[in-house]
Amino acid sequence: MKALFDSLLELIRRTSAEIPDDVHRAIVASLEREKAGTISRSAMEIIERNIALARNKSQPICQDTGTIIFYVECPMGFDQIHFEEAARGAVKLATTKGFLRQNSVDPITGRNDGTNVGPGSPVVHFHEHRSPGTTVRLMLKGGGCENVGAQYSLPNEKLKANRDLDGCRRAILDAVVQAQGKGCGPGVLGVCIGGDRATGYERSKQQLLRPLDDLNPDPELDRLEQDIVRTANKLGIGPMGFGGQTTLLGAKIGVLNRLPASYFVSISYMCWAYRRQGIELGQEGEIRKWLY
Repeated sequence: MKALFDSLLELIRRTSAEIPDDVHRAIVASLEREKAGTISRSAMEIIERNIALARNKSQPICQDTGTIIFYVECPMGFDQIHFEEAARGAVKLATTKGFLRQNSVDPITGRNDGTNVGPGSPVVHFHEHRSPGTTVRLMLKGGGCENVGAQYSLPNEKLKANRDLDGCRRAILDAVVQAQGKGCGPGVLGVCIGGDRATGYERSKQQLLRPLDDLNPDPELDRLEQDIVRTANKLGIGPMGFGGQTTLLGAKIGVLNRLPASYFVSISYMCWAYRRQGIELGQEGEIRKWLY
């Protein structure tokens, strides 16, 4: 129990304070694209300094440490109750230590007990497999970027979006336009085409676990991902909505089967503070490998 607890505590600390290398590379590249002397360049320079300070001081990158979401891939027979107990304990201690801000409140009373533990917090998703290894991925998803997520039901007459990939493209780009700078851009999109309203949103968040520099194995979706980023970065929205050439750092698209009556496009937006990290666990719960 202690080894797992310690591993989850370190996972929380590192996820909160350190941007993954793939995201950092994309931010540095986008900074270099922005013109010197512009507000967009200044915004990216502030973001870069913020990243360095958070890492050096081991402090949260953002004051909103977000919804705490664990994704656990584990062998059959894995003790899920044991894991959830360790996760709740690690979240409480991480909050006490300042790795997480006191962010979780009762929706009716507004009461905040200062632990970040309660109904739905933390969120834990388990997926069993037949191999022996266990991996844990953690996403800290801020409220600002969560607020600008969107879901479209196609066809959409206003967007002239039919039930095809062009219609999906129109819906995704409309979500970018509607978000403007409110999602703390430059952002990353996780998208799911298909599913129902609940599974579509959940799969769209899972897409944000993919490395920024990977390629979609489906050639059509790969072309669509690249087209979305390229087109969005020509819209002039830019970092924090200040204009410029970097509105999106990436777009990741997955699919789920749908009912003939429904065609949903679900879009989750991640801010520049793209906090996700993962670990491979040993048999005693110790960290064997970092995944990002």
